[in-house]
Amino acid sequence: GVMHEMSVALEVGRLVEEQMATHPGKLLSVGVLVGDDSGFEPESLTFCLEAVLAHPPFGGARPVLNRVPGDALRLEYLEIDDGRPDD
Repeated sequence: GVMHEMSVALEVGRLVEEQMATHPGKLLSVGVLVGDDSGFEPESLTFCLEAVLAHPPFGGARPVLNRVPGDALRLEYLEIDDGRPDD
C-alpha cells in the first residue's frame, strides 16, 4: 500500500539529508534502485518521493527510479550542483 511507499520515501529523504550534510549544494535529482521483486509500485514510490523532495532542504529535486532485477531497494546516487563549474 501507499503507506509502505511513503515510509520508504521518508527513509530515502533521511539518507539524502545525511549525504547533503557532507555534500552541500542544490539537490537536482535523487536516484533510487527499485527491484522488480521488491514489492514496491514505482508510480506510487515516485509520487511519494516527489512529495518528500518538494520540502526543504530538498528544493523539489527530481526522483529517478531505476528498475533492476531482484528485490533491491536502495539510494543509488544524488545529483548535487555545488555551484562549481564542471571540470
